[in-house]
Amino acid sequence: MLLLALFATFFFAGIAQPSNLQRAIGTVLVAATLMLALYAAEIPPRRMGIASGVILAIVVGVVVATVAAEGRTVVGIAAIANALLLAFAPPAIVIGVLRNFRATGSVTLIVVAGVLCLYLLLGLLFAFAYVAVQNLGGAPFFANGAAATSDRSVYFSFVTLATVGYGDYTARTNFGHTLSVTEALFGQIYLVTVVATIVSRLAPRRTATASESRREHDKSRYT
Repeated sequence: MLLLALFATFFFAGIAQPSNLQRAIGTVLVAATLMLALYAAEIPPRRMGIASGVILAIVVGVVVATVAAEGRTVVGIAAIANALLLAFAPPAIVIGVLRNFRATGSVTLIVVAGVLCLYLLLGLLFAFAYVAVQNLGGAPFFANGAAATSDRSVYFSFVTLATVGYGDYTARTNFGHTLSVTEALFGQIYLVTVVATIVSRLAPRRTATASESRREHDKSRYT
């Protein structure tokens, strides 16, 4: 469910045209993503209630600010709020993944889904960071003068995260360069460490399981 919610947030942010309604719906999707992450981590009911209240307050604040006023400052603050909501999701996902791995002792589909969720969250987090820099920095984020709208930021973020580097959009300032390079480093390190570890644990277990099955089959025949 969390992975599906993240894909919905990704496609909505990447396709929908920037507007007040788009920002409000985007914030609701981000909040729902965080709630699902907390649910997956099996947060105690009392802490879950507190977290729900804080998340609801942030969503209401963003929606009210979006409806009541317009301008780059409001867009930047909304982007920061969404980034903060997303920032709390990865620790919850890690807790849920580790709990599932310890309970089952193997790499399950839930673990793989959790790994994919972390990757999508990282890309969305940087996308909102680019939107915030664009609207609070006072100048276009991209070197070609284009504004870092939500749809462009999602595109640029995941292209950078995957280290594709199409070159159609590049950061203009030194801070933008550092931010995008940091995302690229995170993407590469994540793929060659976390994903590689998951894959290495998948293959041996499948081989061991097959070998054990053959041994049990041979044992039953001789018995």
